[in-house]
Amino acid sequence: MKQIEKRLRDLFGRLPDAQQQALVEYAEFLASRHAVDPTVTEPLDIPRPPEESVVVAIKRLRATYPMLEPSKLLNETYELMTQHVMQGRDRIEVIDELEVLFRRHYELRRSAPGG
Repeated sequence: MKQIEKRLRDLFGRLPDAQQQALVEYAEFLASRHAVDPTVTEPLDIPRPPEESVVVAIKRLRATYPMLEPSKLLNETYELMTQHVMQGRDRIEVIDELEVLFRRHYELRRSAPGG
């Protein structure tokens, strides 16, 4: 573990500020993807704040849909976050798409046999 931490610190130190922030946001996203609560069957009512960041939106949507398996959302969520952070795609557009993505996965889970 110490070697990984040292390597990560070294790489982090070589990155420009914007990429450091992107790396922190990605690490937060990865950390948030490990909690699932299958006992919750309906989305929770967590309102969307007006000045929400993409990372905070992902955390809010994970809390809103605790029954979803984060790994099933990883690729699409990562792609949207990358479009925002690396390509400068508008935050609101990305959050709108994240809302649709999470809702779609919820609807698929609900309509699946045993869901």
